[in-house]
Amino acid sequence: MVPEAPLEAGEGGLFPAGEGWFVLNVRESRWFESSGLGSYTTFQSESVRFPELGIGIGILQPGEPNCMYHAEEAQEDFLVLSGECMLIVEGQERLLEQWDFVHCPPWTKHVFVGAGDGPCVVLAVGARRAGRGLVYPVDETALRHGAGVEQETSDPSVAYARFPEDRPIPCPDDFPSA
Repeated sequence: MVPEAPLEAGEGGLFPAGEGWFVLNVRESRWFESSGLGSYTTFQSESVRFPELGIGIGILQPGEPNCMYHAEEAQEDFLVLSGECMLIVEGQERLLEQWDFVHCPPWTKHVFVGAGDGPCVVLAVGARRAGRGLVYPVDETALRHGAGVEQETSDPSVAYARFPEDRPIPCPDDFPSA
């Protein structure tokens, strides 16, 4: 029998404090503010990581990227839950709106940038692989949107060096209501 994981209250909200199944409402989950890269929740904690599947919800304001333009060894998929954003994929721009789905096979270069007049909410799901390969390539389109690196790297600490450390926050007020 698989036990129920305990949830712990910490700065910003609830997170799993042990292995097992759990139910956690997005509004009660611990969120993080990533100055210049939106806010997000992953339903994980430092001690409880999902080994096979990463899942998260991010909120982007207009002009705000969700990460740095990158490609990785694992599949990722995205669903725009509300608002609008610009997808930069393989150097091309695509405007996305609510309910647009994006599939990125392994090694697809991509990033999302908030667009429109208000926040955009994106659900992200990705496979996990041990020793996961990752690259942040130079791309002029991503650079124009503040979402690219000036020199190719596979080191996240180099790619994100200009950003402060994420900080825990409660669910943002601009998360859509039911």
